Amino acid sequence: MIEKHELSTVETAETEPVADPGLPEHEPRPTDVDEAAERRAERQVATFFGLSALCTLLFIVSYLVFKVGDEPTVKLGFGLSTPALGATLGLALLLIGVGTIQWARKLMGDHEIMEFRHPGASSQEDRDDTVAILALGAEESGIARRPLIRNSLLGAVGVLLLAPVMALRDLGPLPGDKLFHTIWKKGMRVVQDVDGTPIKPADMEVGQLINGEPAIFFEHDADGEPKIEGVELNQEKAKAAVIIVKMQPGDIKAAKGRENWGVNGVLCYSKICTHVGCPISLWEQQTHHLLCPCHQSTFDLADNGRVVFGPAARPVPQLPLAVDDEGYLIATSDFTEPVGPSFWERG
Repeated sequence: MIEKHELSTVETAETEPVADPGLPEHEPRPTDVDEAAERRAERQVATFFGLSALCTLLFIVSYLVFKVGDEPTVKLGFGLSTPALGATLGLALLLIGVGTIQWARKLMGDHEIMEFRHPGASSQEDRDDTVAILALGAEESGIARRPLIRNSLLGAVGVLLLAPVMALRDLGPLPGDKLFHTIWKKGMRVVQDVDGTPIKPADMEVGQLINGEPAIFFEHDADGEPKIEGVELNQEKAKAAVIIVKMQPGDIKAAKGRENWGVNGVLCYSKICTHVGCPISLWEQQTHHLLCPCHQSTFDLADNGRVVFGPAARPVPQLPLAVDDEGYLIATSDFTEPVGPSFWERG
């Protein structure tokens, strides 16, 4: 055990700036002289830590049991979820604090130690003293010889960590396979994104670019209500936005399997950059390059959306096209790869 007089920062009264700082004579606490009181205090501290763990478990139960949203759990006119979560998590933190205070007041060493401050960098002697102080504190806290307190504290803190993990569920449901698919499907018309006008290849000029969307965004059901609206509409728009360009058929270098993905020089690509997801429509007619305004990623649309410059790591996805009986552009399937920036689960 490290004694107080071993610390060089605690000097004799003759060399101290203040010979008598006015501290009262040290008096032992009941737990210092009575082993029964010491054990009783140890059990009290462990009880506080145990109650903290119980409150954290009640927090998790409240999170799972009390409903929020359109049909919340209500008693006496108040929703139960928020009060229950606040009370249980608050008590869990409070009980750990109370237990720690009781531990410090009744069981940790209470000898007065003075350390005089010195300007500039610490000397090696100061560093040695710091290590000695830390060792003394660890020794006087009794954490090594009080396994009941140590283990109950570790248990309470460990269980408390479950609370933020559970609260992370409020960030929203996991996307599942939604990142791999868009709303495009076989036979869906490609229309202009402003007014939903269908597009005919014959009406496009060579070098022209049109911002497009699926026709379902503009369709209504039998009651006159939009088939897709609100949050769902915005979510689908974020993935399904496309650009339609027209170039000379002889300029197109279609990859194997993509020979029939265009119609008379008309090709369709995702509007979402594969770097960080910015919308792109800066079109260079002569080079057939598509430039992202955010970080200058450049894609060659005549060569299957290949990256020719910038930080994007993969080509911009292409949507296979055909025409319906009326001569309007339609998709023949969804994109064959995820649109937008890369993500962890993407193979």
